[in-house]
Amino acid sequence: MGIRSLAAEFLPSALHGLGRISHPPPAAKSENVSTFTALSEKLGYLSKAELKQVREAYKFAEKAHEGTFRHSGEPYITHPLAVAGLVADWRLDVQAVMAALMHDSMEDCDVTKAQIAELFGTPTADLVDGLTKLDKLQFNTREESQAESFRKMLLAMARDVRVILVKLADRLHNMRTMGAMPSDKRHRIARETLEIYAPIAHRFGLNQTFLELQDLSFEQLHPWRHSTLSKAVARARGTRRNLVDRVQEEVERAFAKQKIRVQVFGREKSVYSIYRKMREKHTDFAEVTDIFGFRIVVSTLPECYLALGVLHQLYQPMPGRFKDYIAIPKANGYQSLHTTLVSPLGTAVEFQIRTEAMHAVAEKGVAAHWLYKSGEKRRNGKESREPRGLDPQQLGTLLLQSLVDIQDETRDPTEFLEHVKIDLYPDAVYVFTPRSKILALPRGATPVDFAYAIHSDVGDHAVAAKVNGEPVSLRTELHSGDVIEIITAPGARPNPAWLNSVRTGRARSKIRHYLKNMEQEESRAMGEKMLAQAMRAEGLQMPSADPTDSESAALWQQLTRWSGNRNRGELLVDIALGRKIAIIVAKRLTDLMLERGARPDAVTLTLGRFATDEAAPAQSVVFVDGSEGASVQLAPCCRPIPGDAIVGYLGRGEGLVVHTAECRTGKRLYERDSERWMQVEWAEELTRTFETSVTVLVNNGKGVLAQVAAAIAGAEADIRHLDMGPETAAETTELRLLLSVRDRVHLADVLRALRRSPVVLRVWRVKP
Repeated sequence: MGIRSLAAEFLPSALHGLGRISHPPPAAKSENVSTFTALSEKLGYLSKAELKQVREAYKFAEKAHEGTFRHSGEPYITHPLAVAGLVADWRLDVQAVMAALMHDSMEDCDVTKAQIAELFGTPTADLVDGLTKLDKLQFNTREESQAESFRKMLLAMARDVRVILVKLADRLHNMRTMGAMPSDKRHRIARETLEIYAPIAHRFGLNQTFLELQDLSFEQLHPWRHSTLSKAVARARGTRRNLVDRVQEEVERAFAKQKIRVQVFGREKSVYSIYRKMREKHTDFAEVTDIFGFRIVVSTLPECYLALGVLHQLYQPMPGRFKDYIAIPKANGYQSLHTTLVSPLGTAVEFQIRTEAMHAVAEKGVAAHWLYKSGEKRRNGKESREPRGLDPQQLGTLLLQSLVDIQDETRDPTEFLEHVKIDLYPDAVYVFTPRSKILALPRGATPVDFAYAIHSDVGDHAVAAKVNGEPVSLRTELHSGDVIEIITAPGARPNPAWLNSVRTGRARSKIRHYLKNMEQEESRAMGEKMLAQAMRAEGLQMPSADPTDSESAALWQQLTRWSGNRNRGELLVDIALGRKIAIIVAKRLTDLMLERGARPDAVTLTLGRFATDEAAPAQSVVFVDGSEGASVQLAPCCRPIPGDAIVGYLGRGEGLVVHTAECRTGKRLYERDSERWMQVEWAEELTRTFETSVTVLVNNGKGVLAQVAAAIAGAEADIRHLDMGPETAAETTELRLLLSVRDRVHLADVLRALRRSPVVLRVWRVKP
């Protein structure tokens, strides 16, 4: 979005305003702590013995960071103090506070985990270790280092959710104080925060931290846009003051009349949330109607629904704008009633209704567990009002369940980080299984995402889906409230095209993992077949793959050492993908076998040179029947079909690519690299149909396409793709068709059927 377009969107919006909004105390932004005295004032919920432990941890961290300064010139110890202050705002326990004070000591100073464990206990040492990046190891790229450090933090978080809480406090303070850093580093950290750490804060329900991380990242990445939009919001806030005050007074009066004790708080949409909505909806600032709203905090759960009735009697509700997150909580534990009402001036105003306990969770997320835990001490044995189901480790496990699966299957660091970013996507839809179990999926998720969320076996064998009892495509976008049923088949397998439509990192990693394994198995079988054929041409049988056969195992070990492969399977895959030439590998293996006393067999040599049946194919001949999968591809330039004369090219890393003998592209490849060509032939029994391109010249007129399709269907062929080109309608039009046929004879039948159609002027097969 350019500067002019931004100005056009934001500046006219100054005419639209927003009244004064007062935020509730729990949502107030916490101040940075810079001295141990200020930190001690926040730690009143700890015992004297625990405070003494914190003081010792501070002295340890201060000594470790002695003589070290931040980019701003401040002593480095001010950063751990500030992080500990944020942790104290969440009322985390003494171990988490000590870990916050020492979180950089292992990474930046010569401090070991054993030292921390000896002085402050193993749990604290584990927390600090989980927060330490893997900077001491060597990585090829920054992305690889980032991914592996994040992977380590995930595993530590799986054991103890306090790891991510301290890390978020660390990142929040860094974002608040990064003004002195170089521009490129600020942008990199802000992008990482926006893509990874802000979504993590959202998934753990840390709403205030989530919003602040988003806005700070937005300010660093797009300072002009942030400044312009902030000014527009400030102008809007002043213009709508009268409306906000009027609504607040009328709401408070209505609840007083019903004798329901409530707290009414205003809430204002964050700058980044407004910016993102403008981008997604392609609207200007004036069209964002939910910039301000209200939160109604009541004492008990039944009063939430009573409050809803009072509001609906006071103002007219907007149809379709009510959500009950109390009955169906969000995945991060958030609970509230949401309703949008029409204000006295006709504008839409959103109200959120919740109890005090729900409000604590909405603002502090899993950290509210420690808020309520410490509050129990002050209630002198009274029953805790901690929200139902607020178990921080359980919420952490829900987040980690899919991420740990991904890290088990994804070894490429960049791919791993990509899956993590997808899985942390904050917007969600809530759908049901046929047995009424609720699942949260990212917005835009499909039945394939749902299938993999149930189980990887369900996803791998999915063939169809029903949404609310109606059959739908597997690419259909799901919506909240949908009931999904997945239909599976034992012989089904993942479709590579699913990768274009799935939205969850779990589904994407499972599909890729399955396809890679299948490709490896197919390539291994193809490579074994090619090497066996090349060995028969030398008059020898390929050594056994049985690991208990010591002589064969020694031969394979020598061969893989020579080829540079780790094992036999990897060597066979390389042969199938054209990275190694079967004939060259066979000659080396023959030499090794001759050294051990083997002798060529005349019968095997004769079979290798002259046999034509599939049990003993001729030397370097590969039979194509359509079942080869990833190891054998039919060239898209000439689209060979059974009956065509064909040749095979062993592309580097592409496997065997089959061209027609007359293909110009194939001929150029042969002139450039003749040693990579292999003899290929069509098998007698084929397993599927094959695609070929046909062009049909037709007279334009009503029903032409239907007549062409009817002629093709009458010849028992299928249309896989149709392209009419960008040209405007004229007397004649060329239809470019991709047809599925059995062989050349079948294609000839199709062409004859088309020529008999009165609308067809000419038809021909497309050749390169």
